[in-house]
Amino acid sequence: MHRRDFLKLTGLGLGAMMLPTVGVVHPASLDAAVMDTADKKKLADIALNAANAKGATYCDVRIGRYLNQYVFARENKVQNVVDTLSMGVGIRVIANGTWGFASTDDLSPDSVAKAAAEAVAIANANAVYQTEPVKLAPQQGVGEQTWKTPIEKNAFNIPIKDKADLLLAANAAAMKNGATYINSVLFFVNEQKYFASSDGSYIDQDIHRIWPTFQATVIDSKSGKFQNRQSLSAPMGMGYEYLDGKASEKMKGETTVYRNSYDMIEDAANAGKEGKRKLTAKSVAAGKYDLVLDPSHLWLTIHESVGHPTELDRVLGYEANYAGTSFATLEKWKSKSFKYGSPIVTLFADKLQPHSLGAVGYDDEGVPTKRWDLIKDGILVNYQAIRDQVQLIDQQESHGCCYAQSWADVQFQRMPNVSLAAGSKPLTPMDMIKDVEKGIYIIGDGSYSIDQQRYNFQFGGQLFYEIKNGKIVGMLKDVAYQSNTQEFWNSCVAICDERDYRLGGSFFDGKGQPGQVSAVSHGSATARFNGVTVINTDRKI
Repeated sequence: MHRRDFLKLTGLGLGAMMLPTVGVVHPASLDAAVMDTADKKKLADIALNAANAKGATYCDVRIGRYLNQYVFARENKVQNVVDTLSMGVGIRVIANGTWGFASTDDLSPDSVAKAAAEAVAIANANAVYQTEPVKLAPQQGVGEQTWKTPIEKNAFNIPIKDKADLLLAANAAAMKNGATYINSVLFFVNEQKYFASSDGSYIDQDIHRIWPTFQATVIDSKSGKFQNRQSLSAPMGMGYEYLDGKASEKMKGETTVYRNSYDMIEDAANAGKEGKRKLTAKSVAAGKYDLVLDPSHLWLTIHESVGHPTELDRVLGYEANYAGTSFATLEKWKSKSFKYGSPIVTLFADKLQPHSLGAVGYDDEGVPTKRWDLIKDGILVNYQAIRDQVQLIDQQESHGCCYAQSWADVQFQRMPNVSLAAGSKPLTPMDMIKDVEKGIYIIGDGSYSIDQQRYNFQFGGQLFYEIKNGKIVGMLKDVAYQSNTQEFWNSCVAICDERDYRLGGSFFDGKGQPGQVSAVSHGSATARFNGVTVINTDRKI
């Protein structure tokens, strides 16, 4: 299973176990787990004062209330509805120049003070092995602040019946149009996080995310062969209004792409039709092609070949879990001339992007979030770094990309939204296709593999259309392309303009040991890459 979205496979329910939970939620539990801001501040001050009394030179406190809801359906039946609640406090300190961390789900004053003292004791014990003291980039306290995901409809207030009816209607549409089987899921996340620090910050944030997804399977009863078509939705930092389905746009054939709104029933119906077409599609002939990559596909290539290799801890070799280290080493950055991509390629990190999964006002160190360039006009210009890392690249300000998956986990550097800037000249996908003589138009993400330095890779997709002499002439199957990161991004010759810009992303980006997951978006407009090697993935036995 791929860490990014293994829920799309047959074990759809397993993803529920990856997010922090404490079991099934009852209505009374939700009512009991509500704290007003004043009470959170009092509790945070208890922790801050207790840590200071024990000798901590720095302390931050995160009081978290995490709600998750999952609704599962298969064909004409609702399989399960799961609500989970997790609430507690995590306390991080520096004592004797060393980090210490402790957490508790007991929010009584005595328990919180005890956890703060324990964090300091752990730091003191760790100091024996610390060779250099922790150095934090300066961060001025921001006082009392609030931030909320701008939502129109709180998904947790929508009746379960409405959600179940939507899944069953989508399943019915898929099966009416050719699907043999379909699994569908609705995921909703609400992170309510209160952050306080000895720098003088008291920040209350209310974060919402949503992900509707499915996998439809079409089987040829005569041959026994089958094809899958996964949802073309993107997980988003939005409320239930995302499912209004008002902003879809027709593309070639039945294919529909979605911006900041998603019609699950329409997409499921198209999945049935396109699954049938994939069964009879022509198998691709291996060779060199110009690729036209839709944002619903390109987000994953960005994630693997740019997002992970520009994480500073991977660059330095401090982190290797899940995704390895990085080829984008410091000497390449220091040269100020490393050609990561062609001159039209600018890839930026952004924690402010509206509707994105990573959008917050402040990170989990209380740093105001921002946008910054990673690749500028094709040149590697920066990395992703937090308060205790930026001095390693001679910078004085955290990038604001620190995150923990729950109150019980220590925060560390996590990937912000990383996106490809749209082209500056007017260009639509259909205009782009008109100039392609021999190419493939790829929609949706699929299987992939990439090496431990994020360099050599292979990517599949969901839908593949053959382009000949500027026209789409039919559907292909068994397509995957191979390249290396530098070669691939230097082959980028055109990017559509802002009108085509869309987000993709993952709820389950894994990192760390013990492992944590985070949600991250990647935006782009449709882009063209010339002369890329395409292989045929059909298994002939």
